Amino acid sequence: MPETEPLTPVAFAASPLVRSGASMIGVGTALPATVVPNAVISERLGIDAEWIVKRTGIEERRSAQPGERLFEFAAAAGAEALAEAGVEASDVDLIVLATTSNEELMPAAAPRVAAALGATNAACYDLNAACTGFLSAVSVACGQIESGRAVNVLVIGADLMMPLTDPDDRATAAVFADGAGAVLMRGTLESRVGPIVLRSDGTRADLIKIAREDLIIRMQGHETFKYAVDMMSTSTSEAVEMAGLELADVDLFVYHQANARILRAVGERLGIAGDRVVDCIAKLGNTSAATIPLALAQAKRAGQLREGSRVLLGAFGAGLSWGATVIEWGGAVSVGV
Repeated sequence: MPETEPLTPVAFAASPLVRSGASMIGVGTALPATVVPNAVISERLGIDAEWIVKRTGIEERRSAQPGERLFEFAAAAGAEALAEAGVEASDVDLIVLATTSNEELMPAAAPRVAAALGATNAACYDLNAACTGFLSAVSVACGQIESGRAVNVLVIGADLMMPLTDPDDRATAAVFADGAGAVLMRGTLESRVGPIVLRSDGTRADLIKIAREDLIIRMQGHETFKYAVDMMSTSTSEAVEMAGLELADVDLFVYHQANARILRAVGERLGIAGDRVVDCIAKLGNTSAATIPLALAQAKRAGQLREGSRVLLGAFGAGLSWGATVIEWGGAVSVGV
């Protein structure tokens, strides 16, 4: 074997983008104009409209129309988040789009979003973690910011789920909906995002799935309900403890909006008063990766989400996948590079 010279360590200059943490400083939403009330679905399924409310908490949902594209809603939500944050699209370093419903297998939807926004300097990619997608994308954004590889990251959750449901399936037809939400995450001098708990269990992957053969979502509702309550409760406690807090220290709990009964069950198990748990599922349904940013936006409009609010974000979805983190909303951002 020939002799080789030993490798000499290479010294890299410190990145000028290095920040010690990340913060959410803007939120935006985009919803289809078409509203589908329970009466339309209940008549088709041969059930009472109030049965849907009792089982899910959903009264109506939004539905994209033929010709409307996922990336268009994602871009609209992203534009609103950028405007609220006061950040130009050209200053965005990365766009992470959480979705499971891009109409095309390739390319990813994120580059189309960047083009629509004019984010000409942004790296872009999609992330598929089902209903846990937004939280997973937040984790990616934090890693990029904390490592100094990005300053401004646009995190978007967008899904058009109604085209993927079986209109005759009681377990899904009344539950899923269409929409998009986004947040702008930016480097800060102090971390505003706590440790992020992300877990998965692939042995139960068949509980919620969309097969390539028919592109229809199938869900075992009873089992899914049980695991959702268990895992979101457990990850909530874990994330709060890792952040060095107590449940009483958290101002607001923003969970994935899968089912109003799940939200109530998690709150009851953890002893959280109902007015501290955001519930916007009645008018929006389950928009998969979009539910958390949509819920954040509703809380902000209602005056529940304010500068410095401590917010627990929690999610559960197909995979199975789940997780939670505690954030402090807003905060002064670092400027320049």
